[in-house]
Amino acid sequence: MFGYYIIAGLIFIVSLYVSNKLKSKFKKYSQVHLQNGMSGKEIAEKMLRDNGITDVKVISTPGMLTDHYNPAKKTVNLSESVYTQRNAAAAAVAAHECGHAVQHATAYSWLTMRSQLVPMVSVASKYSQWVIMGGLLLMAFTAMGSTLLLVGIVLFGMGTLFSFVTLPVEYDASKRALVWLETENMLSPREHEAAEDSLKWAARTYVVAAVGSLATLLYFVSIYLGQD
Repeated sequence: MFGYYIIAGLIFIVSLYVSNKLKSKFKKYSQVHLQNGMSGKEIAEKMLRDNGITDVKVISTPGMLTDHYNPAKKTVNLSESVYTQRNAAAAAVAAHECGHAVQHATAYSWLTMRSQLVPMVSVASKYSQWVIMGGLLLMAFTAMGSTLLLVGIVLFGMGTLFSFVTLPVEYDASKRALVWLETENMLSPREHEAAEDSLKWAARTYVVAAVGSLATLLYFVSIYLGQD
C-alpha cells in the first residue's frame, strides 16, 4: 500500500498546483474587461442563438468554477461571477459551456459516449475503492480476495475510461468556444489571448485527473498480476 500512497501524494501535489494556477489565471483575466461590455450571460445567449439553439436556458448557479452544461435539463449553468461579469475569463467560461450545448445539439460522438457511461460510472466510482481495499485485505487469507480485487479494478477502470473520454469532450468545447469568439469578433486580440489561456489551464485539470486515475489503475493491476 506504500506505493499507492506515493502515487496518491504525487497526484495530489500536481492537482493542487494546476488548480491553484487555474484560480490565479481566472483572477488575473477577470481584470481584463471586455470592450464590447457583454456579460457572461449575454455572451452565452448569443453563442446559442448563433448556433441555432433555442431550447437551452442560461441560468446562474452558486459557487466558484461551478460552471457546467446540463444536457438533461438543457441549461447552461454559469457561476455567479461568470454570469454577471464582463471580462475575458467570464467570456471564456460562458462560451466553453455553450460549446457543450453545441456538442449536444449536433450529437457529438464523444459527448454521447460520455453520457452513456454516466450511470455505470456513478455506481462504479462509489464502490470501487472499497472493493479494492477489501480485496487487498483478504488476499492474505483467501483466494476470494484476488477475485474481489479484480472486480474492484474493473470498477475503477470504468472511472478511468470516463476520465479519458472526457478529455476530447472538454478540448472540443474549448475549441468551439474560441473559434466562435474569434469568428464573431467578440473579443479584442488581448482579450482573446486571455480567454485562450484560461481555457488551456482549465483543460489541464482534466488531463491531471485522467493521468492520475490511469496511474492508480496500473498500480492496482500490477498488484493483481504480481500475485504468486
